[in-house]
Amino acid sequence: MTPPRCLSIATSDSGGGAGIQADIKAFSAAGCHGMTAIVGITAQNTTAILATYPLPTWIINAQLEAVYDDIGVDVAKTGALLSADIIVTVAAFLARHPTPLVVDPVLTASTGAVLLDPGAVEALVRSLLPLATVVTPNLDEARVLAGGDGDRRSLAERIVARGARAVVITGGKGEGSDLLFDGTTFEEVPVVWVDGTATHGTGCTHSATLAAALALGMPLAEAARQAAAVTAAAIAQGLAGIGSGPGPVGVDQASWANQRMRTR
Repeated sequence: MTPPRCLSIATSDSGGGAGIQADIKAFSAAGCHGMTAIVGITAQNTTAILATYPLPTWIINAQLEAVYDDIGVDVAKTGALLSADIIVTVAAFLARHPTPLVVDPVLTASTGAVLLDPGAVEALVRSLLPLATVVTPNLDEARVLAGGDGDRRSLAERIVARGARAVVITGGKGEGSDLLFDGTTFEEVPVVWVDGTATHGTGCTHSATLAAALALGMPLAEAARQAAAVTAAAIAQGLAGIGSGPGPVGVDQASWANQRMRTR
């Protein structure tokens, strides 16, 4: 049988913990075939991003054309897109090739390094949000996308009003749930807080798992619950001994299968 086909449009992490590398691991753990359109390269480890290099838009477009023309895509997800030019290029392609789309609006790395030019946020809101099946910001990213502060419900409503069909605002320490808003209904998605030190790639793993769950045919609410459960399990079995900073989360087939059984 042909597995679902999931495409990550994002930036490479040379340390293997986040970005394209995390997405491919999450797709594989879900039993999906992972593909990539790499938009940039980072010189990165567990402690810092030392350098970032955005790729030319023509090669990004060529990667997208190569994958869509031959293999096909069941679900796509975006990660760190680095610049307005790249966002516009990706959005223009996806507008011509309608695809269920998870937008992870990566603005900064966990180390604090900026991964999206602040001037490019408006391009993301204007051109990419209207194509999104669901957007997955953390609370800080939600405030930026919504254009100001507010509680999670008001932020979610404003993000949907700006074009997204649905939003999952992911929780953090002190939050017992993620918040899903599909434009009509709010749903609190339970999150098990795991006090682990290997957290590098958490956001990428969450959004990629959500994309994989959609590719497998799960309704959005079930996919959001699956993403939360698998991400918590990945933190619990994170690779704390990799590098001198926060190690990468650990996603494998066992974590997906076990958490899927628990959510049913």
